[in-house]
Amino acid sequence: MNASSNSLALLTDLYELTMAYGYWKCGKAEQSAAFHLFFRKSPFQGGYAIAAGLEPVLEFLRSFRFETEDIAYLATILGNDGRPLFDADFLQYLAELELTLDLDAIPEGTVVFPHEPLLRVCGPILQCQLIETAMLNMINFQSLIATKASRVVMAAQGDAVLEFGLRRAQGIDGGLAASRAAYIGGCAATSNVLAGKRFGIPVKGTHAHSWVMSFDSEPESFAAYADAMPNNCVFLVDTYDTLQGVRHAVEVGQRLRDAGHRMVGIRLDSGDLAWLSIEARKILNAAGFPDAVIVASNDLDERLIQSLKFQGAAITVWGVGTKLVTAYEQPALGGVYKLGAIKDESEQWQPRIKVSEQLIKTSTPGIQQVRRYVGGDGMAIADMIYNELHPLPETCVAVDFQDPTHRSQFDATVAFEDLLKPMIRRGDFVGRSIPLDEIRNRALAQLQQFDRTILRLDHPHRYRVGLEEALHDLKAEMVLESRQRSKAGDEA
Repeated sequence: MNASSNSLALLTDLYELTMAYGYWKCGKAEQSAAFHLFFRKSPFQGGYAIAAGLEPVLEFLRSFRFETEDIAYLATILGNDGRPLFDADFLQYLAELELTLDLDAIPEGTVVFPHEPLLRVCGPILQCQLIETAMLNMINFQSLIATKASRVVMAAQGDAVLEFGLRRAQGIDGGLAASRAAYIGGCAATSNVLAGKRFGIPVKGTHAHSWVMSFDSEPESFAAYADAMPNNCVFLVDTYDTLQGVRHAVEVGQRLRDAGHRMVGIRLDSGDLAWLSIEARKILNAAGFPDAVIVASNDLDERLIQSLKFQGAAITVWGVGTKLVTAYEQPALGGVYKLGAIKDESEQWQPRIKVSEQLIKTSTPGIQQVRRYVGGDGMAIADMIYNELHPLPETCVAVDFQDPTHRSQFDATVAFEDLLKPMIRRGDFVGRSIPLDEIRNRALAQLQQFDRTILRLDHPHRYRVGLEEALHDLKAEMVLESRQRSKAGDEA
């Protein structure tokens, strides 16, 4: 394998490179700009998201470079006239490029909400554009899966949730990224052994139906498995007759116990999971195995788990695969990356805004920071997005994003935390690499800081996120100015 195989500089859309070429061509390549990465709507019709994917972004930025083979490939891309799309001098510029960006980010495992910048990138505009697509790819997917996992874990009400999705994931990278994100969201383990190796996630798994089918009888298959792995016995009992399978597992479990081992439990993978688990629990308890777990799988998601819990299912461990790692009902988070400010010739920051007929698609100008206000009981009260270019007043007023008539005041006595933290300064890493277990624990602890009505699966209560009053006024003024210019142009 040659050295260039590790280069991800070309993990981008072509228009990032054509814009970079344009900036270079017109002398704007080094002009300072500020971009923000955010999403507009919470996924799964829920009320929140879990930030994830930052560590892969940092790894991408730390190793960012255009290798010789990358440059050679770019030289082969042709324009509509059949000539090279990029000048040789520009390709040489890319070959020598080293990132000098600043990156601030909300730490992974943080509960976040629409319109809040998860990342803020400041630096030469050419560099800011080149990294856009890769960052969106990493943050969008992992935040989506971490959020899905947290919803599944909440539905399980304290039972362990295992991520079993590798074989249904969108490719190798999708499977690995999903396992990492699902662990951040609260899953206890994964079936993905490579993810276990790479990320230190606990791995779980026993046997499949093919193991049972390869023997002449189910009892023989269970006995052989127990002989081979007496310390890992969760028997899959639904290959033929599920409740008879439970009885066969009990027989082998008794032999295991006599030999000084323990049957961990059984797994159900089909049928009426509520009824079967209740009947299986009766059999296990009557045979002296009250501590044996009942694992369930079979196209589970948070709503089915919630329903099974309501039905009194005796399931104690949930194996969730397809609908978790593919974010089945919503396959994309929809995060975007928008320019908020740019420096003029006198090196003064000038706000920029993208205006749309759809209010939700109108961007926020300035260099943004997110402030989370916290009550004396440790519960989050509201979030406020403010512009770091302007000093904050002693008493801050947050104007609600969805209802500008709703305004909240916060004086200096209210505790707060600014969520965007320094990660990179002029290309050098200044943050802290956080172990995955710590990120997972952060996510679980963060969820405890929000009222359960905000976290519920359906029709959640809306957590208030607002713009600091001066930023709200700036945004409104810039929208009006833009529309007036557009109207004047139409009249001309």
